[in-house]
Amino acid sequence: MPFTTALPLLSVVSPVYQASAVLDELVRRLEHTLTALPVRYEIILVDDGSADSSWELICRQAARTPCVRGLRLSRNFGQHHAITAGLEQCQGEWVVVMDCDLQDQPEEITRLWAKAQEGYEAVLARRGRRTDSAFTVWRARAFYAVLAYLTGQAQDAEVGNFGVYHRRLIDTVLQLRESTRYFPTMVRWAGFRQTSLPVAHGHSGRATSYSLSRRLQLALDIILTYSDKPLRLTVYFGLVLAFIAFGLGLVMLIRALRGQIVVLGYASLIVSLCFFCGVIITVLGVVGLYVGKTFEGVRARPLYVVADRTV
Repeated sequence: MPFTTALPLLSVVSPVYQASAVLDELVRRLEHTLTALPVRYEIILVDDGSADSSWELICRQAARTPCVRGLRLSRNFGQHHAITAGLEQCQGEWVVVMDCDLQDQPEEITRLWAKAQEGYEAVLARRGRRTDSAFTVWRARAFYAVLAYLTGQAQDAEVGNFGVYHRRLIDTVLQLRESTRYFPTMVRWAGFRQTSLPVAHGHSGRATSYSLSRRLQLALDIILTYSDKPLRLTVYFGLVLAFIAFGLGLVMLIRALRGQIVVLGYASLIVSLCFFCGVIITVLGVVGLYVGKTFEGVRARPLYVVADRTV
């Protein structure tokens, strides 16, 4: 559709990491989809420290058309930091956030956009029949179930970054300056009118960069940033142990008064000392993690560093 200044601007933000095999296809499909919408558009690709030729391909696409803009971060800061970098550069009244590996299919933007025009500030893509292996799906669902319990916030394994968001919601998300970035949780915290829409799940043809260890590290960071539930659980655990110890003490006192205890048990004493020392060290460790996160926030380092840009 011919562009006029009367049309709203739609920004597409996509973090890029080791995606040289799919970048050209991603841009081609995005342009084909966005041209059919009643919008002006821009595509912002954020290279998150890729070691392949992703940045060269982004520069080539940006030289071909002014609709494509590129940022290259100085190193790998992480997917959600790259999303933040793109959001701070985009100018659209509406913003699409999507992964670059084509599991988020550009053609679904049309349906998400239409749903957003019904009065929603956020329309989240709910992945239907996933192309991942059964183990990957199970692992993701277990990850989000534990995450939901420990953060106290609803988490949906079928909803990721992909969606259409209004500028009011994006501006609210950008006001959150914590160093641990997790876009879906920040979107939920922002509020506004939100809904989800089932979409087709594409196949990228490459393995995910999120290994089990990276997922666990991400989960720990999110829990420490967005919830104090681990601290509450340690308090409850300590109270339970105190009641158990009090009960055992009463039992031992009664047995001693009855003359049933002649020789005190050395082994049971050592085991009890080791157990409670372990509990104390664990509690101190949990508190220490929160202190470390506080220290990290006080340093107020930049969330990312831009090494280069196409414009």
